Amino acid sequence: MLKLYSKAILLLLSATPLFSFSQDQAFFKAPGDTSLVSTDLHIHTTFSDGSVWPNIRVEEALKEGLDLISITDHLEYQPHKSDLPNPDRNRSYDIANKTAEGNALSVIRGAEITRSMPPGHINAVFIKDANRLLFPDDPLAGIEEANRQKAFVFWNHPNWEAHRKDGIARLDPMHQELIEKKLLHGIEVVNFTTFSEEAIEIALENGLTMVGTSDIHKLTAWDFEIPKGGHRPMTFVLSKNKSEAEVKKALFEGKTMIWFKDLLIGKEVHLKQVIVSNLTASSPVYSDDKLIAKVTLKNHSANPLLLRYKGPFTFHEDGDVFEIEAYGEKNLLIKTLEKKSVIKLPFELLNGIVGKKKYLNFEIQTQ
Repeated sequence: MLKLYSKAILLLLSATPLFSFSQDQAFFKAPGDTSLVSTDLHIHTTFSDGSVWPNIRVEEALKEGLDLISITDHLEYQPHKSDLPNPDRNRSYDIANKTAEGNALSVIRGAEITRSMPPGHINAVFIKDANRLLFPDDPLAGIEEANRQKAFVFWNHPNWEAHRKDGIARLDPMHQELIEKKLLHGIEVVNFTTFSEEAIEIALENGLTMVGTSDIHKLTAWDFEIPKGGHRPMTFVLSKNKSEAEVKKALFEGKTMIWFKDLLIGKEVHLKQVIVSNLTASSPVYSDDKLIAKVTLKNHSANPLLLRYKGPFTFHEDGDVFEIEAYGEKNLLIKTLEKKSVIKLPFELLNGIVGKKKYLNFEIQTQ
């Protein structure tokens, strides 16, 4: 029995991980001369109600291929304080930032201002000092201080059933006042395993930046089934480059795309930029005297693309709706009626969300 046990341990230690990120293969091709920066701006550690030390958050992010994270431990909610006194609310950031030194990952300073509704839970990232945001008796003072520190401030899980029993995100007068005073800059449309179409509408109607986050408390590998090919929710920022200053600027400008399960979510202009950069079509090829063009579509992204063709032609082997797997290809036989050197292909991306019950429409053409 002991020999069998020892052999099992050796096999476990020597096993190749089921999930590994290749730095040579990006999640998505960046549009034009921009950078597409993968971020997670809502993360917890043992310094609030998380289950792991801050260095683990850095190691997870590195293994999963993220470019930038923010440790956003709760300021007011400190359930581990009897075991882990926390007089310095910057400490989790300091540990994480030290762990990330020498790696490509950026760690930015952040905090979660924890209040009942309204205003609910509010994240502030790109802050200078988390301690100065701690105002236990004033629901707005921490938000005002975050803005004095020129932070990017967003509303967490506005659809959280603990605050909204029906799971519907909606604005309270306090949120409207924060937006009018430009003290609130973004809103989570994705948090952990939940998604809110109503939050998308709030973002579009009020000029807020769409954000999607893991809000991870345990291990990302467990909660998002990464060994089985899953991934955490991420916000991709369309930035001039990967510097923290440019990422912050792009966040304030609302230039984001959310990757959640197999869904891509964002404002139409930004989602379209990403998709047309990640779906290409080969030149049409005709066989002999036939008027059926073979065109190969290639998906350059880590996400499957569920497409509905909206053009005038019909296909020889497919219907109007089909899927191209991540990094995969799809051959279409298009009945063009006459030989064409260039074919325009209009599509609706059925897993690309740009509004409530609204999907991305875009067009590519053969090369």
